[in-house]
Amino acid sequence: MIEPMSDAYAAAGVDTAQADQGVAAIVGVLGAIETGRERLAVPLPGHYASVLRLPGMLAPNTGIALATDSVGSKVIVAEQLGRFDTIGIDCVAMNVNDLVCVGAEPLALLDYIAVERADPELLRQIGVGLSVGAAAAGVEIPGGEVCQVPEVLRGHPSPYGFDLVGSAFGVVALDRIIDGSAVRPGDVMIGLPASGVHSNGLTLARRALLDEGGLGLDAKPEVLEGRSVGEALLEPTVIYVRAALALIRSDVEVRGLAHITGGGLLNLRRIGSGVGYTITEPLPSPPIFELIAQFGEVTPAEMWEVFNMGCGMVAIVPAAQAQEAVALLEEFHPGTAVIGRITDQEELIEVPPMRIRAQRGAEKLSGH
Repeated sequence: MIEPMSDAYAAAGVDTAQADQGVAAIVGVLGAIETGRERLAVPLPGHYASVLRLPGMLAPNTGIALATDSVGSKVIVAEQLGRFDTIGIDCVAMNVNDLVCVGAEPLALLDYIAVERADPELLRQIGVGLSVGAAAAGVEIPGGEVCQVPEVLRGHPSPYGFDLVGSAFGVVALDRIIDGSAVRPGDVMIGLPASGVHSNGLTLARRALLDEGGLGLDAKPEVLEGRSVGEALLEPTVIYVRAALALIRSDVEVRGLAHITGGGLLNLRRIGSGVGYTITEPLPSPPIFELIAQFGEVTPAEMWEVFNMGCGMVAIVPAAQAQEAVALLEEFHPGTAVIGRITDQEELIEVPPMRIRAQRGAEKLSGH
């Protein structure tokens, strides 16, 4: 049976169906841009990053990979806790983890910080997180922008409102782009562990835990083993770049890479067509998800369609090379394991006994 999607996320204020329509609207406009020269964009519809060919003969086999993303409503948790030294890690992670999914090596990131008030300590702490994230990803941050917009932003509490966005740049050989076209039934999916919620689904998580569950950010439910709700929600996104690049540069044939962000398991569908995905041995799920499902009365299907559920990135490799790939990735991320296989059931994602079928391209609002 195909599991129906519940409306908990929409009730929390994020209507994914409307978001899909919005993406289609902007894609329709941007797709008609006339530059007066040969199109440089490599066709990668719905993928994690965009790739441009360098014009002329500057570097005929070199592509420039581009990605941009924010940390979303996770900034509200940072504001409410008055802690801003980790949110920059999320900003770096959300961008570089996307870039590497097309096989690109991330090189640099530019940050855009919009603030209600240019508080020096707030900005210093954001800078600390950006620096830590950049070091973990092996990228530079050569510049950025700080913009004071008190009429646009109001903090939780004021005047500590801010938004944090990054744009990352990398390079990839045009004949080595990983676009999922090589994925075949029988291939193996390898999951890399997540640290928690990462930077997606925070609107639903906050509604479930704080509004419906009546928990405070300082509450320490037994299941969190001494950690507070706020600490669990603010846990930084894992940066997978070094592991992914090591795998790409190894003898393993990497047929697909998926960063499991907003849309949960539906992100798998961005890296293959004409195939299905069966998760037979999911990675352990951090306890914060148990609380969200319990207090928010969120169905299992919607939990898997919103959150990473403990798996932050998936690598798809031939079955014969699965053991080698797991051993390599575990050196960077202990707990990495085979989680399932590719099937010939087009459009179908299964976490037995649950089955999910969804339209391709419906998994990320910013995926234009």
